[in-house]
Amino acid sequence: MRIKFAILTISDRSSQGIREDRSGPVLQQAVTDSGWEVCQTGLIPDEYSEITGRLSDWADTGKYNVILTTGGTGFSPRDVTPEATKEVLDRNAPGLAEAMRQGSLMITPHAMLSRAEAGIRKKTLIINLPGSPKGALENFRIIAPVLPHAIQLLEDDSNAEKNHQRPLAA
Repeated sequence: MRIKFAILTISDRSSQGIREDRSGPVLQQAVTDSGWEVCQTGLIPDEYSEITGRLSDWADTGKYNVILTTGGTGFSPRDVTPEATKEVLDRNAPGLAEAMRQGSLMITPHAMLSRAEAGIRKKTLIINLPGSPKGALENFRIIAPVLPHAIQLLEDDSNAEKNHQRPLAA
């Protein structure tokens, strides 16, 4: 299945040229290594209105199956990515964020500080990832195995439920 991605880095310092964006490129490589396509990338500051605007614009085009954000999910006063993401979602997908936190907790106790969100706008899945390249990659790898099925469900693919048929226990 060919999944089309957009990747949005949210960082004041990177958007100002003070620090190189390393998380966006790491995610782009991970997506392409998975056999999927990155159609759009962007870099914006930690500004609520810019985040909601970009996420809405990208999701509403219908061009992308998944929008990954990286950055702005921590405790800093400027970290507003989860709140901005929730603002634009039609439906929440809390299992993805829960799985990322649970998987990350096996690597670092700092995972419990993540405020990442995930959900759906129209037919686009939006997922917040950490701002560090290491954390973004680890969290992407946790959710990557379920993305093809998630997209099948969002596209109302008649084959999506075939693997859900399991025999009842005797």
